[in-house]
Amino acid sequence: MIIILVILIILYLYLICPKLSRRKAMKPYEKKFLAHRGLFNNLDVPENSLPAFKKAVANDFGIELDVQLTTDDQLVVFHDASLKRMTGIDKDLTSCSYEELQSYSLLETDEKIPLFKDVLACLKPDTPLVIEIKSEGDYIATTKKAVEMTRDYQGLFNMESFNPMVIRYLRMHEPQVIRGQLAYSFLSDKESKIPWLLKFALSNLLLNAFTRPDYVAFDCKGYENFSFRIVSKLLKGECVAWTVRSDEVFKKIKPYYNCFIFDSYLPDNADL
Repeated sequence: MIIILVILIILYLYLICPKLSRRKAMKPYEKKFLAHRGLFNNLDVPENSLPAFKKAVANDFGIELDVQLTTDDQLVVFHDASLKRMTGIDKDLTSCSYEELQSYSLLETDEKIPLFKDVLACLKPDTPLVIEIKSEGDYIATTKKAVEMTRDYQGLFNMESFNPMVIRYLRMHEPQVIRGQLAYSFLSDKESKIPWLLKFALSNLLLNAFTRPDYVAFDCKGYENFSFRIVSKLLKGECVAWTVRSDEVFKKIKPYYNCFIFDSYLPDNADL
């Protein structure tokens, strides 16, 4: 009985363990605040807009952003599947061409949905950048495009996704790219249509053996998740928190994470 228990524990640790051999590559991200979709207020400075990214750089923050692919193979920076919240247009972004997107404004400002290459051009080489590959549309094509566009980029960057197939693709085909598995308590998500067994596996990081991410980006509200704590404390894996929205939350979760994605408040770098 004891032998079986030991085998099960070893198997469990094998399943949830991230890749630990590239922790040195994550050092530039440790003890850093990353501005979620840039430093925005969604009034005169919309999220995922060039002014939001330039403002984050000016305030010495890193950046987390989202990329999707248009019908004419242009990689743009935008979070939602639908354009409705940010532009008022009830269409999916992946069904639009870039030219069409330029006719829509972000939150009634003069800002448009930016090209990824234009965002890269406004960053400093030492600005820590996290690129989230969205699952909308052809996510493998999106991943390939993001890799292609970062081949000659001299700055700091890594890629992450909620979709383990994206992280698996990076592991198998682009192993040089630092990769992160986004996760949260999928089991509490009543709107998700993911099968229960897959929700369970994702919530408990059991697919890390399949993707072997260099870091785990876990919902800061779920820091008490057992598997996450094992990765963070026992295995000493690299862990990124999303999305911190108050100093109170930051102080509570600080011992469990190496890096912090934030919005809705202005953190003090001295706290790190």
